[in-house]
Amino acid sequence: SDAVKLKNCTACRLVKYCGVDCQKVHRKQHKNLCKQRVAELNDEQLYTQGHERPEGDFCPICTLPIPLPMNEHSFFKVCCSKRICSGCTFAAKKRGMSGCPFCRTSLPDSDADVLASIQKRVLKKDPAAIDFLGRSYANGNLGLQRDMQKSVNLWTEAAELGSIEALCNLGLAHVTEFNDVATAVKFWTKAAMQGHVESRHNLGSIEAQKGNHDRAVKHLMIAVKMGGKDSVESIQRMCMFGLATKEQYAEALKGYQDAVEETKSHDRDEARKLNARN
Repeated sequence: SDAVKLKNCTACRLVKYCGVDCQKVHRKQHKNLCKQRVAELNDEQLYTQGHERPEGDFCPICTLPIPLPMNEHSFFKVCCSKRICSGCTFAAKKRGMSGCPFCRTSLPDSDADVLASIQKRVLKKDPAAIDFLGRSYANGNLGLQRDMQKSVNLWTEAAELGSIEALCNLGLAHVTEFNDVATAVKFWTKAAMQGHVESRHNLGSIEAQKGNHDRAVKHLMIAVKMGGKDSVESIQRMCMFGLATKEQYAEALKGYQDAVEETKSHDRDEARKLNARN
């Protein structure tokens, strides 16, 4: 056939061209429309992806989502890099189990033992372990000297291996250490689109600071419906100042309550009562 095969603009996919020369001639006319459509496509991905929490947010024993913030309701086990919820930890102790409830390994006795265990996992390229070691350097824990550059290097490696937590930590590091919000947003965007609640909340906060309140509410509402308490409070404040509607706040409250309900279990309730007594 003598018919010319047209090719789409690879960015916006809206316009077809017969060749490179044709595309170059049309570039000035098409540029603004192309940018607008690309932004629309990016937003479509940003707001339609990441509505479910990732696998690492679920306890591997009871398989329920861990309440947020996870560090207050679960324990990271350096022996197997699993995050075990407080309920399953309580149930294991109740049965007389002294080791890890998941892999049965004896618990480390000292910071040196913890560090040795985590370094074994790091050598195996375990992304969760690498992220944990990065946080240890960032906070100067386990007898390590605080070293943010070492942390960033470890988080970069962990992120490349699939750690969503590491993406969030890289974003936080670029804000607190390097005053680079633009780069932080890129990391948080990647994490948020994979269901990371804190990163989604951070994106909402950034949009609110810019005065983009509609975009902020969209982000915060997604975080709320995955159990983000800080996001509920942000929408409440926005509602008080007329930056969000009462209907949006009501939707946020219901979404948050539904998300919290999904995290409840008898063992978690018992663990919470025990902690309250202590």
